[in-house]
Amino acid sequence: MLNSISKIAVCAMLASCCVAEAAPVEFSDGNVNFDNVSAVRSGDRLLVTMDVDVSGYKPKNNKELILKPVLANGGDTLRLREVVVAGRNRYYSDLRNGLNTSAILLNGGGKERLEYSAVLPYEAWMNGAQLNVSGVIAGCCDETVFGDEQNLMKLSFETKRFMPEFLYVTPEAVAKINELEGSAYIDFPVNRTEIHPDYRRNPIELQKIIATIDTVRNDADTRIIGLSIKGYASPEGSYANNERLAKGRTAALKDFVNSRYAFPDSIITTDYEPEDWKGLERYVVSSALANKDAILEIIAGQLLPDEKDAAIKRRFPADYAFLLKEVYPGLRHSDYVVRYQVREFNDIEEIKRLIKTSPSKLSLNEMYLAAKEMEPGSEEFRETFDVAVRMFPQDAVANLNAANIAMMSGDMQRAARYLDKAGDSGEAEYARGTRAAILGDNATAMSHFIKSREMGIDRAAVMIEQIEEINRQK
Repeated sequence: MLNSISKIAVCAMLASCCVAEAAPVEFSDGNVNFDNVSAVRSGDRLLVTMDVDVSGYKPKNNKELILKPVLANGGDTLRLREVVVAGRNRYYSDLRNGLNTSAILLNGGGKERLEYSAVLPYEAWMNGAQLNVSGVIAGCCDETVFGDEQNLMKLSFETKRFMPEFLYVTPEAVAKINELEGSAYIDFPVNRTEIHPDYRRNPIELQKIIATIDTVRNDADTRIIGLSIKGYASPEGSYANNERLAKGRTAALKDFVNSRYAFPDSIITTDYEPEDWKGLERYVVSSALANKDAILEIIAGQLLPDEKDAAIKRRFPADYAFLLKEVYPGLRHSDYVVRYQVREFNDIEEIKRLIKTSPSKLSLNEMYLAAKEMEPGSEEFRETFDVAVRMFPQDAVANLNAANIAMMSGDMQRAARYLDKAGDSGEAEYARGTRAAILGDNATAMSHFIKSREMGIDRAAVMIEQIEEINRQK
């Protein structure tokens, strides 16, 4: 316990304090005043300080006033060091006989003001406790008269809570290359490779390709940078003939597209697959064919393509007849992919409009540029990051920023899902530490923040200090 160390010095000893203060209180007989009463908590220590003014109390030579401070909260009490203001004879008697050695002894005719300090082990019950003081007047025959107990203050410490700071990551600016893809089922006369636009389903199937290309060409914000076509034939018949048909029909489709658009040769690329065995396998896996497993074994086996087709036909004629009629026509198809680039957007208001109407035209970087101009935590701000992660569901930065939004909204489960895909950057470790700290798991939070700091995230040091301060309160 302390009695002569200044309160300023003691406060300096107790870093990161929680402070409770009280207005001056006058003792009941008007002769003793207590002011500047305060209680300071730092971790597991409590500092109680006050100024005790005894200038108005003049004890008789053989009497003394014993001031007894006490902390009380329900059934919990703790007595603090007493202050004894003694008359002249009593003062020297106490000194000579060693009485009241645990108390602060004052000569009533001398020192008039005491800077009282006491450092105590802090216990949870002290938050909300009353700091009271009573007076005892002792005479030469130890006759005792108790003064009224006075309440000096009520201790009330606001528990330090973790205050998160969210770090949003600026995505890299990259070229916006997107793709539109589809499949067309062009009908050809038997063993022929030329396209007849009006033949059977061809008007509909060719229009699918045209519509996909026009979707990009007619958009002023995009330009086509590539068109790939890959043709497939079905497994029946000889492999050599199917190779001829797949190759020739792919070339015919390229010529049809060029006849309408006159693309440069560098735009269109072609490929072909003589027999679409992978497509057949996908169908059989999901089918209810009687001999499904055996057919799959043949498809995955080491036989040559013509031998596979013959083996299925020979061993399972009923299943083969079904596949030939219902499945093989769908294996004669042309897959196409239109690759296009979207222009850059710099106007914030235009980006905000596109977030609502055409978010697929925007990059993560452009969405972030708009978010920086929004009120943090606003509905518009949250919606921007939600749209970003929907458009880029596997992107680590999009998931990290979305996790911050989820934590800001109090949705810790959704934040955890995003953090699972947020990568291993220092910012991701910081965000995982933030989530753990909000949930009160300080040990896990500390490990993430330490790792984040080691990875160069300076702000993690501030979060570590917060966790340490919270731990000191426990």
